[in-house]
Amino acid sequence: MLVAFSVSPLGGAEESSGGVGAAVAEAVRIVRASGLPNETNAMFTLVEGEWDEVMDVVRRATEAVAAVAPRVSLVLKADIRAGTTGALRSKVATVERHLAD
Repeated sequence: MLVAFSVSPLGGAEESSGGVGAAVAEAVRIVRASGLPNETNAMFTLVEGEWDEVMDVVRRATEAVAAVAPRVSLVLKADIRAGTTGALRSKVATVERHLAD
């Protein structure tokens, strides 16, 4: 599965004092330490793997943000396709091939 998710603290001093970036960085640190293929951009972090391992990473990333905020926003989009690997790069490569035409 390929998951795009965004997790952010809400409703605390962290939100107004610039701590959002620090909390999000802790979530991204968990994703990167997982060893799963991943990518972070301005809006989402993408992670690829099997259901249980990906959802565990999303859960732990969310818990890291919840540790510093009374409320957490989680947005998640998933592409679930059995037997597929490498989608994190191959989907983009397909679009790039069409753009090169």
